Amino acid sequence: MKPLILGLSAALTLSACADFGTMGRASEPRAGFARTEAAARSAGLTAAWHLTPAEVAANAARVRARVQGKTVNADTAVQVALVNNRALQARYAELGLSSTELWEAAMGPVPTLGVSATGLAGDAARSLEAALAASLLDIATAKPRTRVAQIRFEQAELAALSETMALAVETRRAWIEAVGAFEAAALIGQTQGTAEAASELAAQLGQTGALNRADQAREHAFTAELAAERAAARLEAEVAKERLLRLMGLWGGDLDVFVPDALPGLPGRPRGAADIERLALQNRPDLASGRLELEAVALDYRLEGRTRMISDVALAAGGEVEREDGETDRTAVLDLDFEIPLYDTGRLVSKRGQMAYLQAANELADQAIAARAEARIAQRQVTGRHAIARQWRDQVVPLRAEIDEQALLSYNGMLTSAFDLLEDARDGLEARLSAAAAKKDYWIAETDVTAAIWGGPISSEGGDE
Repeated sequence: MKPLILGLSAALTLSACADFGTMGRASEPRAGFARTEAAARSAGLTAAWHLTPAEVAANAARVRARVQGKTVNADTAVQVALVNNRALQARYAELGLSSTELWEAAMGPVPTLGVSATGLAGDAARSLEAALAASLLDIATAKPRTRVAQIRFEQAELAALSETMALAVETRRAWIEAVGAFEAAALIGQTQGTAEAASELAAQLGQTGALNRADQAREHAFTAELAAERAAARLEAEVAKERLLRLMGLWGGDLDVFVPDALPGLPGRPRGAADIERLALQNRPDLASGRLELEAVALDYRLEGRTRMISDVALAAGGEVEREDGETDRTAVLDLDFEIPLYDTGRLVSKRGQMAYLQAANELADQAIAARAEARIAQRQVTGRHAIARQWRDQVVPLRAEIDEQALLSYNGMLTSAFDLLEDARDGLEARLSAAAAKKDYWIAETDVTAAIWGGPISSEGGDE
């Protein structure tokens, strides 16, 4: 039995390379998800990773009870998206796949068992040979390869976190766009009611000869233009709502969901942070992943340099059992196979490692510069957009309201024509629409602050009209 013991000893030697602590962490059902859960909690949200059909069904029931037939605010929309968006669940599954790769690396070298039998005669085998084989490269580099796998797993954790925060930002922005579109449509509808009444009056005056055909046509044209603008605004609002529902993962019978008719009023002070650059550098997952990439490149470079001379070496250990004339002969087997490279690749490896490290370092530096710039832009945008929206709300809109009031008094006193009244009404509508757009721009700018701190797409429109 000595050869069998030799083979088992080789297997035990190889298994000693396994990192059981890492294997335990990587084998957990939701390995690596704790980082995403903690970040979501810090933002007042809950992230969920559904692994079984029962969990998916239970989540669907909770979502339906929360939104069906109800008007959802921004926080509710974001929360539903985080637990119900299937693209995000697919990203979490990628994290799970990364954990299996870490698990495999932590197991260490996996030996192969080979068995051969020769000289078969009846029920007896004349020769039986068994061997356990493993690459010396796997044995020598088990720990550094496990560390590289840990880095890749941590990067997968950060990618899942980044996708989660990006979805939260995108959903909040979609909610703002949808509600802002409905608010604009409502403002046009209010003015349309006044225009329709004026149009009817113009028709009556035309019948009596008090209003010529040109003035009648102007008032009818104004009413028709408002109807077209309202239809366009309603269409834009419905399309924006569909984008929101898609991000929330709603479909079929779950689409009976409503959004408010107007955005919340401006806060007293704009949201921002004096140390927004520090917060961005501290919290952005893409920067943390870039720092890990530097470590991974360095490890790969050192690992390649250490294993270059043993990359084609393999070790086999086992035993051979041979039977002849009723006697059994047992022989231990230990083989070492290797190939000698025909040329030295040391300089090639050195330059490749140096260039890869420089590439990763410069990319990380550029990411940090971009993150700082995005943070400063977001801070200036939220402050500036708040001031602009406040100017429209506190100065322009009240003045336009006073103009409309005086124009109505002049019209009632027969001092001005109905056409002049409608012109003032159009100017007042444009002022109210501009004020609503400025308010929407502020809320989008506030969302961009979150994106700048946690990563995610920054609004490219910048509130330009």
